Amino acid sequence: MILLKKIKYISYSLIIWFVSHSIYLLIDGLNNSNQKADIAVILGNKVNEDGTLSERLKARMSCGLELYKKGQVKQILVSGGLGKEGHYEGTKMKEYLLKNHVPDSVIFVDNKGNNTQLTVLNTLKLQKRIHFKSIIVVSQYYHLTRTKMLFKKVGFNNVKSSSPTYFEIKDFYSIFREFFAFYLELF
Repeated sequence: MILLKKIKYISYSLIIWFVSHSIYLLIDGLNNSNQKADIAVILGNKVNEDGTLSERLKARMSCGLELYKKGQVKQILVSGGLGKEGHYEGTKMKEYLLKNHVPDSVIFVDNKGNNTQLTVLNTLKLQKRIHFKSIIVVSQYYHLTRTKMLFKKVGFNNVKSSSPTYFEIKDFYSIFREFFAFYLELF
């Protein structure tokens, strides 16, 4: 009987923890920064086999492009890896920006950002070269809390975020996954 109560208490505690974290993740991720920063860091996502950007990635790119057009950022770093479809995400993201009249001189490409942690580390390596002091991270809303935590974990604290208005059914799975990814990378 006592064991059953303990299991029930632990189960309720875990559910409350998950729900609380998810609510925070939603509020934090959907609260777009209106502040200025030196650079936007747009995290990559799927590029289709034909070389076009997936709808999710296109939404991220539009969000980053809007930050640039509104003068919130002066430069843009696009970061992603080589997808299984055979395209470097960063290169395709840069092509999108160039087609939308962003000057080549303000775009930086990281084609080795195969995951969030690598994007963070590669961004910091770039910082040594171009000396930015503030960033706005652009990704899906559910991904931003963990991304900002990773930047802060390595000592880069001046990080804000912005997410596109793009939602899909897969977001439910992604929110669930982000809960575990956040705590795995935090500890």
